[in-house]
Amino acid sequence: MNEEKLNQLRQKVQNLALDYHKKDDFTGWFEVIYTDALGNPEEVPWAKMQPHPCLENWLKGTDITNKKALVIGCGLGDDSEFLAKKGANVTAFDIAPSSIEWCNKRFNNSSVNYLVADLLQLDDSWKNSFDLIFESRTIQALPISIRQEVIEAIATLLKPKGTLLIVTRLRETEDSPDGPPWGVSERELSQFYQYGYEEITRIPYNDPNNPSIKQALIEYQRNRL
Repeated sequence: MNEEKLNQLRQKVQNLALDYHKKDDFTGWFEVIYTDALGNPEEVPWAKMQPHPCLENWLKGTDITNKKALVIGCGLGDDSEFLAKKGANVTAFDIAPSSIEWCNKRFNNSSVNYLVADLLQLDDSWKNSFDLIFESRTIQALPISIRQEVIEAIATLLKPKGTLLIVTRLRETEDSPDGPPWGVSERELSQFYQYGYEEITRIPYNDPNNPSIKQALIEYQRNRL
């Protein structure tokens, strides 16, 4: 995708998100992006049609066979399918029904359990139940005004001794930047500690489309409920 097209899509996302936020709807714009795409992944700016390289690198030499895994905001399913290929029992959800429909069409014989779900309204039975959670760019896509609620929703899903992987933009101040996306601050990330999390590794990630933006994969382990 050329730079001009990518910039147009980014502007569309920002305009849509801000319009929906004025109506106190922080997620409705995701469905618009998928329906407007009309089956063309190039119209979905975060769809890379391959697993995230940070996830691929982390899984080298890591055995996740039969682990109960969750993918938050699964998009078009590439990360979910990669985890399933590595032997995990994968549940993947997105708030946009068209996203899940797209996943089921792409991977019609998949072992992944694809679901339409809202991160902030998940069933209580999901809490403390997953061995591995992968979250890529979902936190940063939701406004800072609900960030504490978003982090709490994610943090309560993992089993003790489970692993949480987050891929996100980082921001160095507590000032609220223009967005979306809105990078995650250290103070916001520290909220995971309240739920028994320990940061294990942090691996910088360079996005060739955004070389100046600080990004990372952060690996957490949950040591207690």
